[in-house]
Amino acid sequence: MTTASEPSVVAPGVSRHPLDPDPVRATKARAVFALGLFGALTGLFVGGVVPATVALVLARQAHREAYLSGGFLTGSVWLRRGERLAWTGLVLTAVVVVVAVVIGVVRLAEAPYGQDFAPDVD
Repeated sequence: MTTASEPSVVAPGVSRHPLDPDPVRATKARAVFALGLFGALTGLFVGGVVPATVALVLARQAHREAYLSGGFLTGSVWLRRGERLAWTGLVLTAVVVVVAVVIGVVRLAEAPYGQDFAPDVD
């Protein structure tokens, strides 16, 4: 245990200033992971677009804040996992939309066109 008067050693040969804040996990990292997970789970229902997009926006902000903090914000593993899950949700949504469009085009091509009259009408 160290007190404020004595510097703690972060890495061998590198000492921290006593007034430096302790490394803390970024709160956005947990939010990115949760939103990415929800986006991946609901990606097949096309509802995963919104949470996945929000997760990617938050991840970008969290990466920027972690860079500017100089290493005092941690949680990069959770950010990467959340980003991967968000991209998975977006890919699943894109696959569902493409499949729905292909099915719609095939059904439209198979449908009779024009007006279908009864056999006894000239």
